[in-house]
Formats: sequence, C-alpha cells, structure tokens
Amino acid sequence: MKLASLAVALSLLAATAAADPVEHRFRGYAYDLKTGAYRYTEVHRQTLDGFRWLEGSIDYYDPKGVKIAAKTLDLRKDAQIPVFKLEIFKEGYVEAITDVQADRYTMLKTADGKTRTKVIEKTPGMGADSGFHSAIVANFDKLQAGETLRFKFGVAGQLDTYSFRCKKVGDTTFDGKPAIKLAVEPDSLLRLLVDRLDLTYEVKTRYLLEYRGVSNMHDAATAKAYNVRIVYTDQPPKDAPANLPPLQ
Repeated sequence: MKLASLAVALSLLAATAAADPVEHRFRGYAYDLKTGAYRYTEVHRQTLDGFRWLEGSIDYYDPKGVKIAAKTLDLRKDAQIPVFKLEIFKEGYVEAITDVQADRYTMLKTADGKTRTKVIEKTPGMGADSGFHSAIVANFDKLQAGETLRFKFGVAGQLDTYSFRCKKVGDTTFDGKPAIKLAVEPDSLLRLLVDRLDLTYEVKTRYLLEYRGVSNMHDAATAKAYNVRIVYTDQPPKDAPANLPPLQ
C-alpha cells in the first residue's frame, strides 16, 4: 500500500510539473490619487507557469473606452527583466527594453521625436519595469515573513537604474481576500524626493490587488505622469467604461 501510494503521489507530481501554462485575464481601474477622478482602464493578459509570469500584454483605455496605449512583455529570457514595449499613441511616446542578454540589456526611449538608447550592465537580482512584480512574487514568502527585499531596478523611461527596497507594512483584506500591504521606495536619499509605491497583494494567488503611486500614463495637459490608485477587482466599478473589450 505504501508503494502504491508513493506511485500515485509521484504520478500526480509529474502531472503537476508537466502542466501547461495558463492564461490570466483581468482589468485594473485607475483613479487620480488626489482627486479621485477616473483616469483610465488597464486590460491585462498574462501567461503564467505556476507563479511565474512568462509573457503578456496590457491595453490602456481612456474614460470613454478609447484605446490610448499598448504594452507587450516577454519575461522568458529573464523573469525580472522583460523584453517589452510601451507605446502611448497620441504622444508618439515609446519606452522599451529591446534586448536582454546574460550580462546586459538595452533600454530605449522615444519622446519629442527623438530616440535614445542605453545599455545597462546586469547585476545579480536586478529587475526592470514590470519585472518588479516578478521579484515580489519570487520573494513573497520572505516578504510576508518580514524580510526587506533590496534590488537594483531599471527604469526605461529614465534610461537609468536605481536602488529600491520593498517591505511588508501590514496585513489586510481586499474584496474579502486575505492580503498583505507592501511599500516600495528608493533605497537611498532619493526617497526624500520620490513618493513611495504602496501595493496590496493577495496571499493565496500572489495577485496584485491594488497599486498606489506614479503611473506610466501621462496627463495630456501637463505631460507629466499621473499619480494613481489602481484597483484590480472582479466587478467593474460603476464609472468604468461600458464598451471595454471582453476578457474572454
């Protein structure tokens, strides 16, 4: 009986290990952090292998449901440094990581009709762009236990890298789900000048449930990035556009 039970357990383990990646689709609803005005909607598609994010896309829609920007990501070469491209259509703005190698990666930014690139040397544990989410997920148990995560982080919009730290600041619930609250801030005196990011993650799935901080979308009137609260909820809020594409 013990050998039979072991055989069954091993077969189940093998089946789990061989499971195909799954697709996760969801939306984020962004509000101005100060005024509460509805700013835009994110429509996400992610391909996941367990907790690991492999590739995906994000489409952005204004309050009328008009598509204003698009982003594609591929994290198969490096779980924390994606090959990606973000394009904001009306601005002609692009930021990207165009190439990821074992020892370096290349950033690109197009703004005001000018394109610049910069090659960044990779260091252990480094992340970039949306790879910060992968870093959090990979270190979730340590963060939940109270450890502080420190890492170098590449910001393509600035063509530069910065030192950041992430730590748990509390337990909470969100839409009835047990969750933890995380704070991300520069691991330097830059934190005196830059507002921190506040994140809420579901414990069971490690999904991001709420984001508070600087956006990658810009205010057309000022050309500056919004500061937003983005909620990732199962039920659309009442002020969300009714003409968004379906998730399935």
